[in-house]
Amino acid sequence: MIKRVLITGGAGFLGSHLCDNFLAKGAKVIAVDNLITGSMTNIEHLIKNPRFEFIKLDVTNYLHVPGPLDLVMHFASPASPIDYARWPIPTLKVGALGTHKALGLAKDKKAIFALASTSEVYGDPEVNPQPETYWGNVNPIGPRGVYDEAKRYAEAMTMAYHRYHGVPVRIVRIFNTYGPRMRTEDGRAVPNFITQALKGKPITVYGDGSQTRSLTYVSDLVDGIDRLVRSKETGPINIGNPVEMTLLEIANTIKKLTKSRSRIVFKKLPVDDPKVRRPDITLARKLLKWEPKVPLEEGLKRTIAYFRRIL
Repeated sequence: MIKRVLITGGAGFLGSHLCDNFLAKGAKVIAVDNLITGSMTNIEHLIKNPRFEFIKLDVTNYLHVPGPLDLVMHFASPASPIDYARWPIPTLKVGALGTHKALGLAKDKKAIFALASTSEVYGDPEVNPQPETYWGNVNPIGPRGVYDEAKRYAEAMTMAYHRYHGVPVRIVRIFNTYGPRMRTEDGRAVPNFITQALKGKPITVYGDGSQTRSLTYVSDLVDGIDRLVRSKETGPINIGNPVEMTLLEIANTIKKLTKSRSRIVFKKLPVDDPKVRRPDITLARKLLKWEPKVPLEEGLKRTIAYFRRIL
């Protein structure tokens, strides 16, 4: 029974939706965030909830709260190429020191520890789709390496605490996710395309647009994570949408749904940008009875409506 949860990165895009999820299921929730990329606007609807608490804190320095905890979720990290280009060292520190502090708290409280890992651990994959058994193709010294290696290290430390200290752990490898509460200046494809389309600016596609992504709507992702933390599975388990689309197809779909007159322009592909990205979700289907339900156009319509409001 999960009665009290601590979520690092709780004011972020994903973290705030996880706060909603656990509050809706009757738990008390403590959100911790240093607000580098998180925002109080994501959780302002929760502030008056007596079962919700927010603490502004950098988890790379210190992490402790009084009272019992059943679950510690480490979801704090910059998560977009723009962010980790801007904050490379904080990205490495939250993956290393932040994971260490969060694991220490889980150990102290005898709580389950859940780590937000990422499909980026597969790098620019030479295997498609990517199963959890694939070790990846990561450039440790490239500009994306700060995020990729931070998450790979975080997985290693999580498994070390599990094996050495017996901490019950859950590792989720998150694939491209979208939905309300993404930032307009996020830098990832979906918020970029929607913001440009709604403002009537050229829609920027990097490379020739043939590189692929697999998009999961945020409510599906939260459902998968919830199932994982309530299961006995350690993971890592891929949570993502196995439907693969090119970036050009995604841009055209958003252009159509926004009824935008923006033209699509092509720019140089960033260094180490993955050419393919598609999860093998055999394990999630088998062990968690999970698969995504929200069709792309439905999810995009909800996301576009949110962006119209905030723009």
